[in-house]
Amino acid sequence: MKPPYEITRKILELYGQITEALGICRSLLLVKPEARLRKQNRIRTIHSSLAIEGNTLNIEHVAAIIDNIHVVGPQKDILEVQNAIKAYDRLKDFNPLKVNDFLKAHSVLMHGLVDDPGKFRKSHVGIMKGKQVSHIAPRHSMVPGLMNDLFKYLKEDNDLELIKSCVFHYEMEFIHPFEDGNGRMGRYWQTRLLMKVNPIFEFVPVEKVIKDNQKEYYQALELSDKAGNSTRFIEFMLEVINKSLRETIDATRAPGPDYTSRTEYALSVLNDWFDRKEYMKICKGISTATASRDIRQMIDDGKIESAGSGRMTKYKKKPAAE
Repeated sequence: MKPPYEITRKILELYGQITEALGICRSLLLVKPEARLRKQNRIRTIHSSLAIEGNTLNIEHVAAIIDNIHVVGPQKDILEVQNAIKAYDRLKDFNPLKVNDFLKAHSVLMHGLVDDPGKFRKSHVGIMKGKQVSHIAPRHSMVPGLMNDLFKYLKEDNDLELIKSCVFHYEMEFIHPFEDGNGRMGRYWQTRLLMKVNPIFEFVPVEKVIKDNQKEYYQALELSDKAGNSTRFIEFMLEVINKSLRETIDATRAPGPDYTSRTEYALSVLNDWFDRKEYMKICKGISTATASRDIRQMIDDGKIESAGSGRMTKYKKKPAAE
């Protein structure tokens, strides 16, 4: 049976925004970001996904472990990071439409952390919120059948791949197929499914934006539980995906340290009237004096026009000469 959800106006709007962002990625040749950004985003991804689950290591610790530098910390937390590094390095090795590959990925993520990594749970589980049970997962005897149905949906349904990745994430968390590691597996497998939409998702830190909005993440899961469908969770995850893509684009298009790089980037973004403060928001890290010099030089170069005076002065890019 197809998992229940509705296509809302918000879902359609977000889908359009994500499609636009992916178009920008293609125009910037961002199919595979440069090595520095790939590594930076992988560190953010691993740190964020594990921090959501209570891992105490900070982002510097994660970076050190990736570089094979010894760190001091709880052995369990260090092992979680080491396992996650191996799992994310192998993302492309797993077929996102095969249950067996899903189980193999869990065995990598949870190696040495649970008794039966890569095996469905053999007991009943409930999700606690404080002292109350917020979610009772399906009986363990139902898990294999439910997961097979979910993978059948992935393979055979004609829904948009972007939507299916969100549906899978929610339904997997609802089923709670493992004794432990369900949260990180849900996020990990959605990333693998998103790579079917566009390979750039291998390097887009979706998990970081989830971590930054952790309260809303759990609220979306809870609201979908209460509604009996994944609509609210789809909306939330599409917002996360859109923001993650925009952050990746901004990191790639960030202006360089010289006048030409800064002004070319700023004028590609500032399509309407702007002031010095708005210019400084775009060209992060520059001083007020540098911003003023840039603006004067752009006026002298005939790149922008001005209106008003003093602090009320506004600037706008001149139309290209025909």
